[in-house]
Amino acid sequence: MNPKVSVIIPAYNTETYIGKAIESALEQTLTDIEVIIVDDGSNDKTVEVAKSFTDQRLKVIVNQQNLGAAAARNRAFRAAQGEWIAVLDSDDWYAPKRLENLVSLANEINADMIADDVYLIKDGVTSPWSTLIQESGERIDKIIQVDIVYFVENDVYGQPGLHLGLSKPLFKREFLIKNGIEYDEEIRMGQDFWIDMKCLIKGARFFIEPKPYYFYRSRPGSLVYQSQLPRLNQYCKATTSFMQQDIVKKNPTLMRALSYNLSVYKKNLAYLQVVEPIKQGKWLTAFTEIRKYPGFFYDFMSRFNSIVERRIQYYVMNNKSSFDIYPNQQRKRKTTT
Repeated sequence: MNPKVSVIIPAYNTETYIGKAIESALEQTLTDIEVIIVDDGSNDKTVEVAKSFTDQRLKVIVNQQNLGAAAARNRAFRAAQGEWIAVLDSDDWYAPKRLENLVSLANEINADMIADDVYLIKDGVTSPWSTLIQESGERIDKIIQVDIVYFVENDVYGQPGLHLGLSKPLFKREFLIKNGIEYDEEIRMGQDFWIDMKCLIKGARFFIEPKPYYFYRSRPGSLVYQSQLPRLNQYCKATTSFMQQDIVKKNPTLMRALSYNLSVYKKNLAYLQVVEPIKQGKWLTAFTEIRKYPGFFYDFMSRFNSIVERRIQYYVMNNKSSFDIYPNQQRKRKTTT
């Protein structure tokens, strides 16, 4: 008999963290699960740590070379037998009742995808500093259904909003198979956002549970700490490609939302193509890029107060969250009275 949930854990050089991820999956109150780890060519002890667990529900698959997170996830998808598929990054972890609560709720409301709020926690710190919903400024106190336009409009790079591309939905495996949905292996950053988009454009019923059960660890070495230039280039290409689909062209509201996102990506890309060389002391390259982007100085001044504020928070007030998740995001924190 097939398990209720397949937990898939793509891993690459996370020997320090993967043990906690595996434990959190195996210790779920919903025990009818399988856990599939796909190591993507790690050169540390990630595989050794994974294989040290003797639970029969655990399966370890090893790629002999690094193929990228999307390829690793697809390999796990193909091996999965569960009614639901849950993705767990190898440096994150679940609260004990996450799967039990989300599967029960998903079955009750006939969802194809269901996600929860996400705890945001700094590496080496014991308590989360916030959650995804709190950082969005939204007040969500009940289950909501998300359509594709809402999803896009609230996930604009560098701007406040409910960035659901950072959530980790459970997917109904039957829906994925029926619609031939997998991760795009050409996209090496932001894969979660784009598989969610694939599902939504195919009519997936996507719901958000406002309670957090997923712990998202931000740490040096993870993608959010790396240069944003490759990420923005990927976003531009992926957005342009998505907009070329006939089903997307027939939705003018969605096209407007995607066009706006694309313009934001391009503006930030042009800005960073000047800033990155300056940081590296490559002044000639920076000058060349400024000539291509005459609006740079206006753009820089419009960001100046935010840049100074974030550095004060980080270095003076010791607020390490000020550089997390999305750079230059003007945060609207949820206040309580």
